[in-house]
Amino acid sequence: MAGFALTVSCASRRDIVASIASYLARMGCNITDSAQFDDRETGRFFMRMSFLSEKGRPLRAIEQGFAELASPFGMDYLFHDESRKMKVIIMVSRFGHCLNDLLYRWRIGALPIDIVAVISNHLDYQKLVVNHDIPYHYIKVTKENKAEAEARQIRIIEETGAELVVLARYMQVLSAEMCQMMSGRIINIHHSFLPSFKGANPYRQAFERGVKLIGATSHYVTIDLDEGPIIEQDIVRVTHAQSSEDYVAIGRDVESQVLARAIHAHIHGRVLLNGTKTIVFPASPGSYASTRTG
Repeated sequence: MAGFALTVSCASRRDIVASIASYLARMGCNITDSAQFDDRETGRFFMRMSFLSEKGRPLRAIEQGFAELASPFGMDYLFHDESRKMKVIIMVSRFGHCLNDLLYRWRIGALPIDIVAVISNHLDYQKLVVNHDIPYHYIKVTKENKAEAEARQIRIIEETGAELVVLARYMQVLSAEMCQMMSGRIINIHHSFLPSFKGANPYRQAFERGVKLIGATSHYVTIDLDEGPIIEQDIVRVTHAQSSEDYVAIGRDVESQVLARAIHAHIHGRVLLNGTKTIVFPASPGSYASTRTG
């Protein structure tokens, strides 16, 4: 039985949920999971519904008639086929912990994505990636060739049909043009608990300030660098007894988990933009389950 999801955002008013539920019922669909949020400050309404097409109607048929319902509400909406895997490109430099974690989750089916390429400005992980039967593109980046290198990256994105780019500790700043072209479709992991301790070596900054909690932040990439809408964050407790090197080692685990959770939320249509913030709805039952072991 086909499983789908619908995300909606619009101005808040009465009858939104009832209208959508009635429409899906008329289409022979059964709602299996639903979450909603009414932002009193902005007057915006957000919702995500998972549903089954019990009469066997394809998603296209269900989606066709929805525009007529959505128009009076001024809805922004998107239907998702939950069986379809999003095409993803991972970009990495010399820190491989996030890449390794994502490859493992992908391999066991816990992160249901289609990794169409890995792009790197170094050769460190070429063998690892190729052994997973994933194309590896080495594109050296210097001050002199940055524009040319990015043009090559964009060609790979376009040729593979990638819908999401993941910066898994890719240590190069993307241009404003690329950020705008892929707006809402580039996710970064930042090795600090934004907005604190930005810039170079945040763990050293945290260590020098004697912090007791360190963390990581995953966010959408914008032209404002690390100011993009935050998707996921987490922290871990440390003590005065840890060194700055310990902070880095402990932080690696947090970064990997935070990035994976952010990607999981994005590919399942659980993240909706709300100005400079995000609405992140809970995961549907079963969406974290692995399909394989090892």
